[in-house]
Amino acid sequence: MGLDGLVVVSDPYLQRRFSQADLRALQAQYAALRDASPSGRLRLRDLPAALSSGLGVGGAGKGGGAEKENSAPEAQLTEEEWASVLKAVPRADDRPQQGVGFELFLRVYAEMQLRLKGAKKAGGGIARSSSSSAAAFLTAATTTLLHTISESEKASYVGHINAYLAEDPFLKTALPIDPATDHLFHLTKDGVLLCKLINLAVPGTIDERAINTKKLLNLWEKNENHTLCLNSAKAIGCTVVNIGTQDLAEGRPHLILGLISQIIKIQLLADVNLKSTPQLVELVEDSKEMEELMSLSPEKILLRWMNFQLKKGGLQRTVTNFSSDIKDSEAYACLLNVLAPECSAKPSPMSVKDLLHRARLVLEHADRMGCKRYLTPKDIVDGLPNLNLAFVAHIFQKRNGLSKQMKQVSFVDGLFDDAQVSREERSFRLWINSLGIYTYINNVFEDLRNGWVLLEVIDKIAPGSVNWKMANRPPIKLPFRKVENCNQVLKIGKGLKFSLVNIAGNDIVQGNKKLILAFLWQLMRYNILQLLKNLRFHLNGKEITDNDILIWANKKVKDSGKRSRMESFKDRSLSSGIFFLDLLGAVEPRVVNWSLVTKGEKDEEKQMHASYIISVARKLGCSIFLLPEDILEVKQKMVLTLTASIMYWHLKRPASYSLDTENGSSCETSSVSTSDDSASESSFDDNGTR
Repeated sequence: MGLDGLVVVSDPYLQRRFSQADLRALQAQYAALRDASPSGRLRLRDLPAALSSGLGVGGAGKGGGAEKENSAPEAQLTEEEWASVLKAVPRADDRPQQGVGFELFLRVYAEMQLRLKGAKKAGGGIARSSSSSAAAFLTAATTTLLHTISESEKASYVGHINAYLAEDPFLKTALPIDPATDHLFHLTKDGVLLCKLINLAVPGTIDERAINTKKLLNLWEKNENHTLCLNSAKAIGCTVVNIGTQDLAEGRPHLILGLISQIIKIQLLADVNLKSTPQLVELVEDSKEMEELMSLSPEKILLRWMNFQLKKGGLQRTVTNFSSDIKDSEAYACLLNVLAPECSAKPSPMSVKDLLHRARLVLEHADRMGCKRYLTPKDIVDGLPNLNLAFVAHIFQKRNGLSKQMKQVSFVDGLFDDAQVSREERSFRLWINSLGIYTYINNVFEDLRNGWVLLEVIDKIAPGSVNWKMANRPPIKLPFRKVENCNQVLKIGKGLKFSLVNIAGNDIVQGNKKLILAFLWQLMRYNILQLLKNLRFHLNGKEITDNDILIWANKKVKDSGKRSRMESFKDRSLSSGIFFLDLLGAVEPRVVNWSLVTKGEKDEEKQMHASYIISVARKLGCSIFLLPEDILEVKQKMVLTLTASIMYWHLKRPASYSLDTENGSSCETSSVSTSDDSASESSFDDNGTR
């Protein structure tokens, strides 16, 4: 337990996965389970029974659980599924002699939740064991995890939406939203608001011509919007592993608010990087610090910037988080005085002892600077991290206090990659983050150098191939330990028949961009081909080649009556976009609005087609990470991923899948489901059943 009741976890995945309320409840449950053990410690093999008996899952019939609302059947994990859960959880920090630590407990709990989502949507109650107060507490923790929302956060995000989307032609009649009501969650049920919000965060992500925006949308059209929203959210870096289209259609508050929080965070942190704000170089003194800065998340960079400004103001303390460290408003008062001394007024915040009054004076200072509040005085005193982060990010946007003249230092030379390298890095980074691994990466070339993330990725796409006993878990200080991880990565790659000529583990540790990108492409391609191969009911489990994908695409277009053709994945004629529009129309005739399609001869027409193709593919259910430029320039790798993703979506659909055009609902006369919670499929899977 940290300061002022703050539960501190070192793993970034766990920081994102659980709120402070969840962590406090789960920590109490962890302590109860540990104390109840005869040995005073939890063993890994004890967790399935402990969690199952507490949650009423995986051990139905053993606990005398109370009957749940709606008499929903109990979700269960079998022994095999529990074995898979324990195998999937990284536990290099596990020390059997000391028992299961809290963070390992959290990882097992989180993995269990992911598996349960495949068995049962988390909407009903969870059976409580009347024989165990600890089990009841875990039930409370689960309820908190799944259903608690912060009214302060809701009000803040509603204010953001009202301010930024007030003039949107489609939404302006529905705005402003009243934060005191649940209107926000009703308004998101058609998917339009969320799509608009994504475009606000990263302009151009969604071609708005692909959004269904007529006044009354049928179920099919709403589902298309939700699918487009979730695939586009992944494409800008959101984590949507636990969210499906049905969750959005039902307006589930905790999930919708979590998604909106991520989207707004991406918008506010868009400039907190060296590429967008090169003046951040002021924060470093040498090349070693520069490397460290480049590997930091935007949140960590924002903290470093804040401390840089606080040092200017003479504040002796260091801010390490957006919660307990700023509850007393001292750091805020100093920061605003450094950035905008002309906006200060009397009484000064630090002359006031009452923390609420002091926080109010800080926000009044920010108002005079023209900053949006994002939070109330009480939110500051309560230390709400998401809202404090939003507030500081907005201050950075308005006035960062950095020199407009970037200092000339030698280690800045070659800092920024060329456009093509940057695009490839972006695509691979977003693909990796979409897999649902435990580590969230911010920079491919920096974050992969210790080999650990690559091992996580390989474990997702080729389960069982990683020897975790031989892996070194971060933080890794000794360089040769990093090389050991990277050597195992390459050894596995050779076993998967990757082309690994002239590449050694040390090349990855040294951050060789060309070799890292080449290896990542082979990982992505392997993932694509394995997913297609695993569709045994279509392909009989045979090996799939690039040429098979090419032949399939040409046949689909020809069979639909169209005349376009692709000679190879680097066919220059693909830049017009016509072939991909024909392919999308062939796999789902109603998805392309042909009135928007031109001959694709002029550059402007090609640009419009490329943008539209990506959004239409995502609207179908394809999770893709390319940019319009990749189609315009016919980048072979990205063109292959686009084609393969369309093929995967089409082949995974049940053969009897049809559309009732009268009411817009999708019908299936087969029991085969199109949803799959396997993280290794998340890069190409659709986000919910159709």
